[in-house]
Amino acid sequence: MSKLILALSIIVVIAGGCNTKEESRGGKPHIVATTGMLYDAVINIGRDKITAEAIMGPGVDPHLYKATQGDLSKFNKADMIVYNGIQLEGKMSDILKKLGRQKPTVAAAESIPIERLKSAVGYKDAYDPHVWFDINRWKYAVKSVSHALIKLDSANQKFYEINTQAYFSQLDSLDMYVRSRLSEIPENQRILVTAHDAFVYFGDAYGIRVEALQGISTVADFGLKDIANLIDLIIENNIKAIFVETSVSEKSINAVITGCKEKGHDVKIGGYLYSDAMGEFGTSEGTYLGMFRKNVETIVNALK
Repeated sequence: MSKLILALSIIVVIAGGCNTKEESRGGKPHIVATTGMLYDAVINIGRDKITAEAIMGPGVDPHLYKATQGDLSKFNKADMIVYNGIQLEGKMSDILKKLGRQKPTVAAAESIPIERLKSAVGYKDAYDPHVWFDINRWKYAVKSVSHALIKLDSANQKFYEINTQAYFSQLDSLDMYVRSRLSEIPENQRILVTAHDAFVYFGDAYGIRVEALQGISTVADFGLKDIANLIDLIIENNIKAIFVETSVSEKSINAVITGCKEKGHDVKIGGYLYSDAMGEFGTSEGTYLGMFRKNVETIVNALK
């Protein structure tokens, strides 16, 4: 879909959706978030004072996701839109910026101080968008959601502030848990190998070496040389487990495992990690806290 068609689509949806914005929500602000991680922050802060929904669910790769007419309608009906920014949403980024001229729109991760962002290897003047894998960096994004909700619905300011602090306490507890569990892995085995480079902030925050076949975006290509280099790294470091991501095809990782076996090194799949998407809504892994815990448990159990 060309940019012109996308722009026209937005105009059509806006023109046709004006009368539906006040549907039965009990007067509560309606928030639309692009990712599950942001949706989780929204509902933890807003609770019963808002209604909310997420555009991208479990197993969805935001780098490749294309907005549908249904998504555009949801954006139009929202009182506020929350998205990650830093180009995570890829093909939707232009749409979200345009919508920001018409209604409250929050690029939550772009509130993180630029000096705390990691440069995206292979992308000129770009930053890695996977900031939610460092809890302390992610708190900046959560705080920006809180500020935006307060600005949108100032009558409930105190309620949102209390919930934000409560959520921060949970995030602080999670951070301590993560550090404790990861310390169980011998230092020479703290190497995390995945399909694409979604865990740079995780490695930076928690002292884990991170290696991946693809770059920060699953759109990035990889070739036989990339596979061969990763195979050599696994063998040289006697790595016993590598990981598949729930939102990325297993094909690339299986190629690495096969290559290792051909060279006499047995490496296994250590488990599935949540990277660009969380688990099913309504489950523990469908929450930010539960998703993060599950990832850490999977990594520790496979590498220690």
